[in-house]
Amino acid sequence: MTSFRRAFARACSALLACSLIVPAAHAAYPDKPVVLVVPFSAGGPTDKIARDLAEALRKPMGQTVIVDNTAGAGGTLGTARVLRAPADGYTLLVHHIGLATAPALYKNLSYKNEQLEFLGLINEAPSTLIGKQALPAANFAELRKYIASSGGKINLANAGVGSASHLCSLLLQNALKSDMVFVPYKGTGPAMNDLLGGQVDLMCEQATNSTPQIESKKVKAFGVTTAQRMTTVPVLASLPTLAESGLPGFDFSVWHGLYAPRGTPPAILEKINAALRSALKDPELIKRQEALGITVVSDGRLAPAEHRKFFESEVGRWAKAIKDAGIQPE
Repeated sequence: MTSFRRAFARACSALLACSLIVPAAHAAYPDKPVVLVVPFSAGGPTDKIARDLAEALRKPMGQTVIVDNTAGAGGTLGTARVLRAPADGYTLLVHHIGLATAPALYKNLSYKNEQLEFLGLINEAPSTLIGKQALPAANFAELRKYIASSGGKINLANAGVGSASHLCSLLLQNALKSDMVFVPYKGTGPAMNDLLGGQVDLMCEQATNSTPQIESKKVKAFGVTTAQRMTTVPVLASLPTLAESGLPGFDFSVWHGLYAPRGTPPAILEKINAALRSALKDPELIKRQEALGITVVSDGRLAPAEHRKFFESEVGRWAKAIKDAGIQPE
């Protein structure tokens, strides 16, 4: 064999070896713990959802799934962190509706949503309008009068610009046609703590986080944000919707999705999607979610392509809503 043929044969062998090694690496995924990054503080609704999901993912993934909180800037810091991570399936993002609103709220995002791989929608959650116990209002009609007479001094807490509580607050203020003082926090946890302590007046908060506080009577509940009453949750069943309380057409729910950095190998994306589908059928996960009024997704939006399509429609919807509310990008 000539030297050229020997060199060619060695090159072919090397290429063959590489072609075998890469699929083998994908076949082994995951062979170490997987991290779910939550771009909000611990104790908030997205954090709780991620921890329930992490528990349900452990069996189909065959690995420990860790939740890691990177809070700040309305969820953009945690998102940017995931997109800087290696595209190997070991660092994933659990984010909510705020991911779709960020382009309309921030002028100079450090990332683009095109850098995301869509893995499937997780759930849809209602929110509630709650207030501190000392508020001199027993129902939404009384609260509305109190807000109107306050001269714009009512404090409305949120988990930061672009967060679900902030978006709900924008819709509420616009519907009431009354100015309120928005008080941003680095996450829902600290915002809720100040509401419980009476430092702020109101909060539009996901039922995931507010239901226990309503149940223990630590806050006053004035209504749910969905079009229909939340009859599946005993403590929320008697709460009227904001629409029926005098804000026609008011309808707001929060969805959560799972994402990976762009460039993650297709074989790994398929494994993660399969694990997600399995996790969302877990009876214990469904039970915990439904107890908080949350609907676990079981429709076509579990498919990455449909998740992306839904997401893009939400980007357009909220860009218009934010513009109509007169909100200028920061």
